[in-house]
Amino acid sequence: MAMNNATTVFEFFLIGISNYPEWRVTFFTLVLITYLTILLGNGFIIILIHIDPRLHTPMYFFLSNLSFLDLCYGTVSMPQTLLHCFSTHPYLSYPRCLTQMSVSLFLATAECLLLAVMAYDRVVAISNPLRYFMVMNGPVCVWLAATSWGASLVLTAMLILSLHLHFCGVNVINHFVCEIVSLLKLACSDTSLNEHMILITGIFTLLLPFGFVLLSYVQIATAVLKIRSAQGRHKALSTCGSHLTVVSIFYGTAISTYMKHQSKSSPNLDKFISVFYGAVTPMLNPLIYSLRNKDVKEAMRKVMAKRE
Repeated sequence: MAMNNATTVFEFFLIGISNYPEWRVTFFTLVLITYLTILLGNGFIIILIHIDPRLHTPMYFFLSNLSFLDLCYGTVSMPQTLLHCFSTHPYLSYPRCLTQMSVSLFLATAECLLLAVMAYDRVVAISNPLRYFMVMNGPVCVWLAATSWGASLVLTAMLILSLHLHFCGVNVINHFVCEIVSLLKLACSDTSLNEHMILITGIFTLLLPFGFVLLSYVQIATAVLKIRSAQGRHKALSTCGSHLTVVSIFYGTAISTYMKHQSKSSPNLDKFISVFYGAVTPMLNPLIYSLRNKDVKEAMRKVMAKRE
């Protein structure tokens, strides 16, 4: 990322919640509770899947990947947000800002792709249960997960390497963390190429995966409606509805931030929208994908019984 030699920016001032001082304590409390929930919920799911052989299936393999992603995603930004809540000088150095932005983009992109892979896994399990373990065998699962991580790395690198920004002395970011959209607003150079790159990568990381997830859930719902048991249909549709709600929150809020012309975006609104895909979704994923699942509940009871 290039910068004007006459106005080199070495650090950025993150406004965060400082323009709403009356909400600092409340915001700090909510972020702390959310972060602890992310750590405990996702960490517990990873450990549970690892120690219980009954959970060594494709579905839980992908779920452990998702939990690891959410745990890392929350850790990249939330501790810093907590530290800056009451800081009088919430500055972040340029290298740290760039690193945080790159890692966050990589993890968010990986989650977008992994959610699409998980939707495919559920389609195969419900639409073709007899051939499920043949289709979703070990090598295929590893390949799908590795492809999600690898494609995320490539897409993120393309986006970061395309950044050639010059700053004109203004180093105030109206956000809780360093985000590429907020950083572009500070640049005094032409950012049209960068905005086009965001839109192009957004198609592959947001629109196409979200469309695939929606089509997958339509197929799942169609298969579920064929179940003769009314109780079985209700249970399956309830679970699918919960999953789709969380997925829609994640994709929907991210799409509303990145898939629009930056001149039409509102910094104050964008930074609060980012809380949904950066904090709320990682917190809800363990609850929705795992704790409502009968196999996970049974594994939890088994662990608790051993401790007594």
